Amino acid sequence: MILAQSAKDPLIRWDWVWDHTDDIAAATWEHLRLTAVAVGVGFVISMALSMIGLRFPKTYSPITWVTGVMYTIPSLALFAMLVPVTGLTFLTAEIGLVSYTLLILVRNITAGINGVPDEIREAALGMGYTPRKMFWEIEVPLAMPAIIAGLRIATVTTVGLVTITALITFGGLGSFIDSGLRRFFNTEIIVGVVLSVALAVVLDLAIVMIERWLTPWTRRRATAGN
Repeated sequence: MILAQSAKDPLIRWDWVWDHTDDIAAATWEHLRLTAVAVGVGFVISMALSMIGLRFPKTYSPITWVTGVMYTIPSLALFAMLVPVTGLTFLTAEIGLVSYTLLILVRNITAGINGVPDEIREAALGMGYTPRKMFWEIEVPLAMPAIIAGLRIATVTTVGLVTITALITFGGLGSFIDSGLRRFFNTEIIVGVVLSVALAVVLDLAIVMIERWLTPWTRRRATAGN
């Protein structure tokens, strides 16, 4: 029988942490890999869906409806439906994680592209830009702040959802939370929670830095406004 942790025990046992640094590092790497793959694949799919929605406006509502339905499915229910089909695999974890990124990214990408002023498009066409060249060289760069905002939300959300995939044996830092709850061991729970939050913060800051590098004109505009 598993007994609850005694009130006399410390909130966190540092000796356990030092003895499991390799396990913590491996779980952190797995958490990062699950997140990066999910957001990367989700971004590619969302970009394709957004291009379809922009090219054929009548398809935008169905696209957002389908991705919206996928987003509203409870994560536990989704993984439970996937396991009989794809098993307790990395693929199962990624299908679920990717599905939760699509609605966020499609909406932000589309909103960013639609937010490009018409006069800029007209000027680009006047300079001989083809629609495809204008999309990649004019519209996407100008929409980058909105696209990056979507990536930030999708990334932070995915970091949190990865902890749920511990239930199908691919949970990164969530495996410590799951194990700690089953064993009533506070140290594992704290390690899983704190490092998950820290990972989300670090990735969010990294994306902000990437945005500043990709959109230097926004900083110049802010400086000029002051």
